[in-house]
Amino acid sequence: LVRSRGLGDVYKRQAQQKGTGKWTSQDSFNIAAPIPTINSAVVARVLSGMKQERVAAAAVLPGAEARFTGDRQQLIDGVRQALYASKISAYAQGMAMLRIASQEYGYDLDLGEVAAIWRAGCIIRARFLNRITAAFQRDAALPNLLLDPDFAQAVSERLPAWRYVVQTAVQLGIPAPAFGISLAYYDGYRSARLPANLIQAQRDYFGAHTYERVDMAGAFHSDWA
Repeated sequence: LVRSRGLGDVYKRQAQQKGTGKWTSQDSFNIAAPIPTINSAVVARVLSGMKQERVAAAAVLPGAEARFTGDRQQLIDGVRQALYASKISAYAQGMAMLRIASQEYGYDLDLGEVAAIWRAGCIIRARFLNRITAAFQRDAALPNLLLDPDFAQAVSERLPAWRYVVQTAVQLGIPAPAFGISLAYYDGYRSARLPANLIQAQRDYFGAHTYERVDMAGAFHSDWA
């Protein structure tokens, strides 16, 4: 049965979890370390478990009407490149979280050595970890893997395909949360200016939390009424 239909056809469309991802997400919020790819993976698992609700929702909620009419091989190659770029983004988030945790709790972690230890571990054994170790050997104070020249080039080369795959998924109504949020993290991290000014204004409007300005120091509050 498996041989004739393929593994993807016989696996249930519901994923389980033992808590590793959840604990990682919880810890990341405690130290203000952004790891959106891991968070989205946890949410996707939880959502997949809501089978009865999803079946009911599928009967009443419309999806995308578009159908893929492009180059099939281009999309396949694009997904491969988007996966690799998303993988770099995810590892960048995770290693950055470890750096923040090391500073927060005084762990004094050698991130290159951590990656090397994982290479011989029971969960993460990817050869990709060798590249991470090499990156931290080049610069032990590297704040984010995306800033390493080799990783930056790898992402840059795959960026058009990455955007193409995410855009295609959205147009077809296919949920690809890890691809999308990995790209959003990259775009957010590379942006010198973000639209957080709107968030500041909203927080001051509904909770009088004040806001900061770019033209003068201090905390400010406006009478929005």
